[in-house]
Amino acid sequence: MPRRALDNPIVLAVLGLLLEQPSHPHQMLAELRRRSESHAAAITRGTLYNTVAALAEAGWLASQGQQRAGNRPERTVYALTEEGHDELVRRLDSQIRNPQREFSQFLGAVSYLGALGMSGAVEALAERARRLQQRTAADEERLAEALAAGAPRLYVIEAEYALCLARAETTWIASVIDDLRTGSLTWPTGAATPSAPSETPNRKGSNA
Repeated sequence: MPRRALDNPIVLAVLGLLLEQPSHPHQMLAELRRRSESHAAAITRGTLYNTVAALAEAGWLASQGQQRAGNRPERTVYALTEEGHDELVRRLDSQIRNPQREFSQFLGAVSYLGALGMSGAVEALAERARRLQQRTAADEERLAEALAAGAPRLYVIEAEYALCLARAETTWIASVIDDLRTGSLTWPTGAATPSAPSETPNRKGSNA
């Protein structure tokens, strides 16, 4: 199994799930998708099974036998080994201590904001802000329900963090829209607009 399989971002999530209880890959996939929108979009069945195989080969997981439910095929149940627990702790400690520059799709897109033209940029940012607000409201409701049902705050701390990021992004977008509308954020002369496709803007939407 290639070493790069152990560098997959879902390794930490799989080790964390197995810290809670032994599980088979089908259960892991369903639970990861249930807990995280990003995992739901990014994790395929093949990716997860390859990752689990790499973790078992590394000695971080151990088979606990087969499990069958009804007429479904037998599935191998895995548990975290002592080495796997140590690796989980090591990765957690490192990732919490060391902030990384994570390149998101939005960061990549906003780098070329100038290509939309000023009115297009304002419209797109405003729409993103509206959708973020709607999602944030739904996430706040789910978090409140979980806490009201007795979930310890530590068990839902990642949802709290995600909400904090979404609120900060919404605030930043609102400030950029306001700066564009008031002229505080000036638009470069000759910046590309959707009505002038022949122009080739530089990275920030202005002509060099």
